[in-house]
Amino acid sequence: MVQSQEQKMNLSKLPIAKGAVHTHRLWEHEDHCLPDTRVALRQQIIDWSDNSESKCIFWLNGMAGTGKSTISRTVAAELAERKRLAASFFFSRGRGDISHAGKFFTTIAAQLATSLPILRPAISNVINEKPDIFEQGLRNQWKHLILNPLRNAPAQSIQLVVVIDALDECDNMKDIQLILELLAEARDLETIRLRILVTSRPETPISLGFHKLPGEAYQDFILHEVPPSIVNHDISIFFQQNLACVKEANKQLKTPWPDEQTIELLVKKAAGLFIYAATTYRFIKDDAYDPEDRLSIILGEITHSQSPTKDLDVMYTNLLQHSVIGKRDLTDCEELVARFKEIVGSIVIMFDVMSSRNLAGLHQVNFPKLSKTLAPLHSVLNVPENEMEPVRLFHPSFRDFLLDSRRCIDPRFQIDANQGHIQLFRKCMGLISKLHENICNLSEVGILVTDISGDVIQQHIPPHVRYGCRYWLDHFQHGNPGEEDIRTIRHFLQQHFLHWLEALSLIGEVSNGVLMVIGLEDMLTVSPNPLK
Repeated sequence: MVQSQEQKMNLSKLPIAKGAVHTHRLWEHEDHCLPDTRVALRQQIIDWSDNSESKCIFWLNGMAGTGKSTISRTVAAELAERKRLAASFFFSRGRGDISHAGKFFTTIAAQLATSLPILRPAISNVINEKPDIFEQGLRNQWKHLILNPLRNAPAQSIQLVVVIDALDECDNMKDIQLILELLAEARDLETIRLRILVTSRPETPISLGFHKLPGEAYQDFILHEVPPSIVNHDISIFFQQNLACVKEANKQLKTPWPDEQTIELLVKKAAGLFIYAATTYRFIKDDAYDPEDRLSIILGEITHSQSPTKDLDVMYTNLLQHSVIGKRDLTDCEELVARFKEIVGSIVIMFDVMSSRNLAGLHQVNFPKLSKTLAPLHSVLNVPENEMEPVRLFHPSFRDFLLDSRRCIDPRFQIDANQGHIQLFRKCMGLISKLHENICNLSEVGILVTDISGDVIQQHIPPHVRYGCRYWLDHFQHGNPGEEDIRTIRHFLQQHFLHWLEALSLIGEVSNGVLMVIGLEDMLTVSPNPLK
């Protein structure tokens, strides 16, 4: 289908959440299912996607670490190869646009326009006739950008799949329930049938959201109820294949390594959690250590708790004790723990990802010191060699562990979220209080932002300062502020309010700035005159 210039221009206006699509660079090094694992389940999902009589939504749910995202990445790739994938959206807490639903339907619509060219005229017309559609609610975006174009499309008799991963990581439970309600409306589509694969933890708000749907709208599959023999078989294959790679890279290891008894013990310790297996593998293969010693540490774990995550919690505790502290003396230990809480504590509660170089800028610490803090943690943190690429958690279960004192029983590693947020608020304030008029040193008055080089903006407002401009209020609202913090905001508004608005306009965040100002107004309403 020939696409007109007007259609191209209109469709290019669709706001797209960076990192949402399963093929995005962000997910390039994430695990996929090994060929001989999850075979029956993957085939069941493919069969569901092929069946014109199947229920509209397939809800794959399971507790943390059961492999939901690995399965959804694998299935999305398989569907794309078969040209059956309509769109994908991978939520991830603390990663900007993919941590909330603000650009969810517009991102899906943009992908639909690519995978189904026949929809382009209808979606383009909506953007042309309703230029404010991107500011409207989720219900209107779904109806006008997706449902109606699909409903009114010429007869195609095709069935495509949308993959939505980690819906529980969307930061607004009301949005989650609304999304489920709206997606269920796709069951009535006839000319182009849509199937939606949703993965999430079985958290109460999501379970309630599904249970409110008509029974004919969805089917579910509970991962943590898969027979242990099947799960253990797949985890055993994972250990065998990946530890064989470690053996290949370390010729001095004895043969066989590890033996069958050790594999069986590792599988038992994993207790059905693929994240345990994946983290154990990364811990053992770390090039800075002897794999035999690292394996001995894992095998030496002792568990007493009856918690369903007891083995995972013990492994995380052991990992931190050996990687962060090791055999260092008390003085060094205190400094390392303090740096861990400051740097890693910020990573687990931040509202967007940031590179190691920019983390150093945010924390105002020299880069070598920050790098040394992150270096021993490669089994739980993805720290790219390129220091300008974002540092991120391998799995949200590590965040859950650090923030829960009932699970992280070593107080040296416990992260107090409230305290962490207020510390980040103060660091953001320290950065944005240095903003000044004409921060980019522009020679012309009234120049359009679109005419300013991105390199110039990047030079004068680097990513860590952008982060401060965008999220200082979020951290304040999630923290436990004191009177001095309130005085800091008052002083900032008096001295730098216009400078902040100028910076927001340069980085394309004015709309979020407006919401932040509204948030400040709400604070004034709820708590009389806190900033006066």
